[in-house]
Amino acid sequence: MPLQHITLPTQDGTCPAALASPAQPRAAHPGVILYMDAFGPRPALYDMAKRLADNGYFVLVPDLYYRVGDYGTFDAKTAFADEETGKRLRGIMAETKQALTERDGAGFIAALTEAGAAGKIGTVGYCMGGARALIAAAAYPERIAAAASFHGGNLASDAPDSPHLHAATIKARVYAGSAGVDGSFPPEQSARLALALREAEVDHTLENYVGMGHGWAVSDHRVYDPAGAERHWTRLLTLFDETL
Repeated sequence: MPLQHITLPTQDGTCPAALASPAQPRAAHPGVILYMDAFGPRPALYDMAKRLADNGYFVLVPDLYYRVGDYGTFDAKTAFADEETGKRLRGIMAETKQALTERDGAGFIAALTEAGAAGKIGTVGYCMGGARALIAAAAYPERIAAAASFHGGNLASDAPDSPHLHAATIKARVYAGSAGVDGSFPPEQSARLALALREAEVDHTLENYVGMGHGWAVSDHRVYDPAGAERHWTRLLTLFDETL
């Protein structure tokens, strides 16, 4: 089935989203929420959703910026390089707080269920979406059984909404793949996240992708690495296959 563009209700309005469905129906297909990176929903993320769908999942790619209105499009290779565009994008990111995306999670899960997803749900996020994938697992532990972050930033920061502070309510298996050198997720945060997950007795894996830059797994990023991206796919599909 081709990618569908839908709108779904949330507590704060209606959220545009893309929905990718499995081509071969079976008795039960799990669902996955794909949390976007900073540059918003676009073909590169839709292709990733389709690949997950081809592996047997209903996949929802919500527009986390929907409260901003019509914000246009951002080029992943150049948005932050341009001073004006970068300033605007950072402002939109700051407006889209973790708590808002957490609240939207109920609507995302309901949309997947309505589409036909059965049983447990997985989350995966990139860049800013990585933290949201973990926060969702903490907020909806009764449904979310797997949560993955790739080049996610600020997973264990000093902010009051940092994901590591919510580890106690996570029941999902967690995977976090970090870029080799990433200022948004330095070694001290990696250690803090590992400690929080271990103390909370969360099944987890933290992996460092040496030589990869922040954004390596998404095809339209400036630092996209095909080999690293395929390694990420192996880890992600294994995680979902074993848990969902």
